Amino acid sequence: MADFFPYDCDRRFAPIWGVAGVRPGRHGVTVDGSTLRATYGPLKLETPIDNVVGGHVTEGYRWWTAIGPRLSFVDDGLTFGTTTRRGVCIHFHEPARRVIGFKDHSALTVTVEDCDGLLDLIGRDAPR
Repeated sequence: MADFFPYDCDRRFAPIWGVAGVRPGRHGVTVDGSTLRATYGPLKLETPIDNVVGGHVTEGYRWWTAIGPRLSFVDDGLTFGTTTRRGVCIHFHEPARRVIGFKDHSALTVTVEDCDGLLDLIGRDAPR
């Protein structure tokens, strides 16, 4: 049985995430017994659940660094963002296969509706 965590889609930013192909209730993070899969329109990051270290809540984003599919300016992290309210930064033991950019991703931030539910499932780690 898979658990699905849809994105918290802030309608003010629909011109950005909507153009990227995100549809409320259809895209988000799915966790099953063997895989964590995050979809953002046509983009998809998938990694074995055993590769997930855990995650932590992040919040207080600036819209220009949070909305859309984004690469971090400081590392190889990837963001699938639909709101500035809050999200979960998920860390990996080994970088997940590159989705955008030139490097594989050591972390993924997702702005799901149920941050605590996702963390209860994948585990919590200390913010980095």
